[in-house]
Amino acid sequence: MTEQTGGSQSASKGTVHLVHLYPREMSIYGDLGNTRALASRLRWHGYTPVVHDHHPGADWPDEAHLLLGGGGQDSGQLRVQEDLDRHADRLRELAADGLPMLMICGMYQLFGQAFITVEGRRLPGLRILDVTTTGNATRMIGPVVLDTDAGQVVGYENHSGATVLGQGQAPFGSVVAGQGNNGTDGTEGARTGNVIGSYLHGPILPANPVLADHLLEIAVTRATGQWQPEQLDDSTAQQAHQRQVMRLLAADRRSTSRVGRLLPRR
Repeated sequence: MTEQTGGSQSASKGTVHLVHLYPREMSIYGDLGNTRALASRLRWHGYTPVVHDHHPGADWPDEAHLLLGGGGQDSGQLRVQEDLDRHADRLRELAADGLPMLMICGMYQLFGQAFITVEGRRLPGLRILDVTTTGNATRMIGPVVLDTDAGQVVGYENHSGATVLGQGQAPFGSVVAGQGNNGTDGTEGARTGNVIGSYLHGPILPANPVLADHLLEIAVTRATGQWQPEQLDDSTAQQAHQRQVMRLLAADRRSTSRVGRLLPRR
């Protein structure tokens, strides 16, 4: 399904095509909000967004300037596997060409080397990101703060898969609060070129407008040749973002202090 959500073409600075991969099967944790946030911000910046919902078996849209994918259950990943394999070469070519992509949770896992379900079934990934994920019985759930190239990013993780980065694979961010890829190595997500994989739901983009505009700048430049943003009032989102950072860092300091008091004195 394709939806043009912009105003009049005559007033538009240009048309930008967003492709949401498998919104029925792989967007069950509110990640549809990322697509809506980008479409809204495109309109506010004076551009015309066209959203393509790509479902299994559908033809690929003629134009794509930014790709999004969300989280889902293991059964959802099984349902999209065949279609993802059908478009694998195209997706790898687009990633290598610098197309911006944001893949959350289940789609992040499928963009890696492989996802091994909790039952031991191995699903091959697209190998765009050098990560391997193994399903676990224990979930990692809770709010997260990251240090990233786009500044501090906040979100909410909810995943049972534990992801390990390959040698040389850059993470999306360093964990300041939360558990991240696997709860042990301090990394969260992965980034290769303009492809970002992450476990942060929330959804992540409405809570982090700087990251949203970072992706849009790349997409709009590819679509129109230049990025001409408007001055948007993000004060409410920025206040919520900052309060979340302060709250989690304060909780982390209290936890560290409490652990320190429990340690035996030498």
